[in-house]
Amino acid sequence: MRRIIVFDDGKGELSPLTDLRPVFDIRTGALTTLERARRSLDGQIIGLWVPESLRMIARQAHAEPVNATTLGTGPVLLYNGRCVIPPAGVMDLKDGEALIDQGEVAAVRLEAGKALEVLQGRIPGAVRSTREVMGLLMSRPWHVRRYRDSALRVDLELLARPVRRTPDEPSPVQELFEEPEGGVTVSAAAPEPLRLGGHALTVSRTARVCPGAVLDLEKGPIVIDEGAVVRPGAIVIGPVYIGANSTVLERATIRGNTAIGPWCKVNGEVGGTILQGFSNKSHDGYLGDSWVGEWVNLGAGTTNSNLLNTYGEVVGVAKPGGSYEKTGEQFLGAIIGDHVKTAICTRLMTGCVLNLGGMFATTAPVTGCTPAFAWATDDGVRRYRLEKFIEVVRAMMARRKVEPSEAYLERVRSLHAQSAGG
Repeated sequence: MRRIIVFDDGKGELSPLTDLRPVFDIRTGALTTLERARRSLDGQIIGLWVPESLRMIARQAHAEPVNATTLGTGPVLLYNGRCVIPPAGVMDLKDGEALIDQGEVAAVRLEAGKALEVLQGRIPGAVRSTREVMGLLMSRPWHVRRYRDSALRVDLELLARPVRRTPDEPSPVQELFEEPEGGVTVSAAAPEPLRLGGHALTVSRTARVCPGAVLDLEKGPIVIDEGAVVRPGAIVIGPVYIGANSTVLERATIRGNTAIGPWCKVNGEVGGTILQGFSNKSHDGYLGDSWVGEWVNLGAGTTNSNLLNTYGEVVGVAKPGGSYEKTGEQFLGAIIGDHVKTAICTRLMTGCVLNLGGMFATTAPVTGCTPAFAWATDDGVRRYRLEKFIEVVRAMMARRKVEPSEAYLERVRSLHAQSAGG
């Protein structure tokens, strides 16, 4: 079996997605990029490699060795965690052969000693041949939109297959479900919702779909994972993934190409959006073509724009004070970092990026790329006090019976200190 190391090279402008997690832990569809690699790559992931600033967080999140300096003997495939969907032929690379995307390594197969040199930033010249493949690697926050539909399509298929398990992964969906009959899998214990269309419906035995819910399968499949709840009157339009222990509330409309991570509460109209997990959008308001980090709370009526009135290409700013760039997207909502909070009726403009820890309570819409730990009101933008921020972090996490680790808080403190210099 081929040995694989998934690495985060720290390149690109991917904050706030990567502030509190390695790039391969971003939820880029129903799955994170690492979860997708585990299920897709024909080999064994023997280790992970991340920037030093994320080493302790990664070690706490994963069973595999992180930044191990002993790789054993024999060839190793280095797989870039910015590569959202494994490209065709990646497992067929020969020794010394690499896949290159605009000068950056997407994957390379090397002997263990040479592989370690690459991971440590010392290019050994061992790459003997390259294959140029465009569009493999994420490098901007809005690239989650570029790969979203393809990744979700792959994931919904993968989730129906038996997979190799690792200790830190949730139970794979296949283990939770009855055997399909006529291409449709439905929990025997779940109340029968109104079903439309012929794509596959997969509902965990421990999930609950209440009477009066509508599951529209005309344009794609729906997967409802363990412990999830779809309340009466909710409408779910596939392709959609509803993650473990998440709740779709009464009268919510969940439109296609949406992936809701674990332990979320969702209401209002949500479409084409990925929620990393542990976040709340419990009230009315529109959220479209967006990405939402962890521990986010969107106040009642919070709404984003995902389309310009000109129907033109959305431009975005990848970092505070940066220049506007073309995103390649006509439909692009908000990129919302971890621990962001919005007040009631907050308006988020097309293509905006809300960095880590922002609190927004303004009558004017939020635009551009906001600084981390922004405390924004009609009196202006101040910096969120660290002590108060950590107090709020602990309070919100406690509601899900989660205690932030010291490594997590140390990373928060470091990012807060960096924001003072920015």
